[in-house]
Amino acid sequence: MIRVCLTDDQTLVRQGLHSMLDLAEDLEVVAEAEDGLMAVDLVTQLQPDVLLLDIRMPRLDGLGTLRQLSALGRLPPTLILTTFDDDELMMEAVQAGAKGYLLKDASIQQLLQAIRTVASGGRWLQPVASGGPLRGLSGLRSRAEPPLHAVALSVREAEVLRLIAGGYSNREIAGALATTEGTVKSYVSNVLGKLQSRDRTHAVLRALELGLL
Repeated sequence: MIRVCLTDDQTLVRQGLHSMLDLAEDLEVVAEAEDGLMAVDLVTQLQPDVLLLDIRMPRLDGLGTLRQLSALGRLPPTLILTTFDDDELMMEAVQAGAKGYLLKDASIQQLLQAIRTVASGGRWLQPVASGGPLRGLSGLRSRAEPPLHAVALSVREAEVLRLIAGGYSNREIAGALATTEGTVKSYVSNVLGKLQSRDRTHAVLRALELGLL
């Protein structure tokens, strides 16, 4: 049985989610929170298997909730459920510790599958770029994208990729690696090319899908 804690500041949304999850025989809603502070308390006490978390909430938002639980060492596999169709916001959530990101217009089948995926240790990310979920190494990939074995980064390119994922600018990366900004731009260009990505955000998402981060 997967024990779930629901967190959303809208009562009707929480009640609706609770009713839908009750239909699944392998899920149990063990708590409901109306904001991040309440979620931190409930998760700390009950230690659910999955935290279903909204992004925009009063007192403490979803990102703050992720960071507080992570600092306490109590962050369970967390699925962000939001109306914000935003790759950059999704990356912030992932960097803060979220394992999944799903839009509220998803079907109940997608929601259940996303919860089960993160509960079992996988990722479920639904970015703007792909229009569909990325589920780690077992996820579906576009035919236009190279298979996992075809993406090979050099040691320095991998270092640059990790710093990109950390939100560092080219100048900051150059300082961290004791090299020039022009050299970093070259590495970034190589990384984007190898990952067939149009920008840094999509490159990080692609790297997460392929298990490179």
